[in-house]
Amino acid sequence: MIYLFATTLIFLNACWLALVIFSLPGNWLMLISTFLLAWWQKDSNMFSIYTLIVITFLACLGEIIEFIAAATGAKKAGASWLGSVCALIGAVTGAVIGTFVIPIPVFGTLIGACSGAGLGVLGLELLRGKELKETLGYGIGAGIGEFIGITSKFALGILIWFIIAVAAFWP
Repeated sequence: MIYLFATTLIFLNACWLALVIFSLPGNWLMLISTFLLAWWQKDSNMFSIYTLIVITFLACLGEIIEFIAAATGAKKAGASWLGSVCALIGAVTGAVIGTFVIPIPVFGTLIGACSGAGLGVLGLELLRGKELKETLGYGIGAGIGEFIGITSKFALGILIWFIIAVAAFWP
């Protein structure tokens, strides 16, 4: 029965991993699912405390990298702090819209997130009275930062998924 639970967890975590591309908390959902199974099946010792600590650390690292990359991309290009926040909001909105407008799996979402981050900064800085030429640089910086952040967080998510998959079946 434990192998059925482990297999179900692996497939569920693969679904959660896909959410990372949408700028959603897929890595955290993998952690929650794993912690719940570890708690529910505590007698089986499926996951060691060290495994749980490592995947928690990796999820935290992914969030830090994503946040810093998106905000730094906009900030390095010269955007304000508020512009960096708008980049993050624009990324989530753009990811959702890009998923439906650009019907290419994964790429539509990624393009939408990067474009949304750029447009979020661009719109805010234009409202604050900056020149279009200047704000385009901010938007490009935010878009590049968002791309780096999402791909880094997704790579860490793959590592988390792999660690959980191995730990679930490793005696």
